[in-house]
Amino acid sequence: MPRRPPRKPDPSLDLSRHLLPLADLPVPCDPASLFPSSAPVELEVGSGKGLFLATASARHPDRNFLGCELAVGYARLCGAKLAAKSAANARIIQGDGTLLVRSILPDGCLAGMHVYFPDPWWKARHRKRRVLTEEFLRHAGRLLPTAATLHVWTDVEEYYEESMAFAHATGLFEAPRAEEATVPEHDLDYRTHFERRTRLAGEPVWRAALDRNDRPAGCERIVLPG
Repeated sequence: MPRRPPRKPDPSLDLSRHLLPLADLPVPCDPASLFPSSAPVELEVGSGKGLFLATASARHPDRNFLGCELAVGYARLCGAKLAAKSAANARIIQGDGTLLVRSILPDGCLAGMHVYFPDPWWKARHRKRRVLTEEFLRHAGRLLPTAATLHVWTDVEEYYEESMAFAHATGLFEAPRAEEATVPEHDLDYRTHFERRTRLAGEPVWRAALDRNDRPAGCERIVLPG
């Protein structure tokens, strides 16, 4: 399903505390330094309109939630949503989430990671743009300490099977656990806007929770030239 153009955020909102350009981050960047509290940090790669960040940060005030969104309009929309709620424990980074994972965040810095409905990039020549590659999953394992969980949801069965195979190949995760969909209590009681659209259309969703095992990651943060 194609994305709808994002609406423009309220111009009166100050987004400076909640919307962070990737290019402005130090390298490496401890994600805990982006929040006023030292609570554990969970990362969402591909935050879209920010429903997960907004709801998770409200439900779990004892945790910090960091998102990353490539599309400028959606990142601004997400930042505005967090600013409107004065969410002290949520931030959105505008930029490439795969770059953040591979080259900016240090080892063992996350308490959890979330990847929901990543673009499947159907054409063969575009497959290299998929987020859930074996390299990405190795770095996800580098960032997650033992027993921390990577959550993966997709509406594309082939992408799900490929991703689980890549995760197994890294040797860094336990066998995937199925995550059950909850019964929504109201119209926005979904983990993401894309989940809402998919479930209301009666289409299936494949969900997995991957727990980090105790093996060494075996990879290092990729240092970019310059």
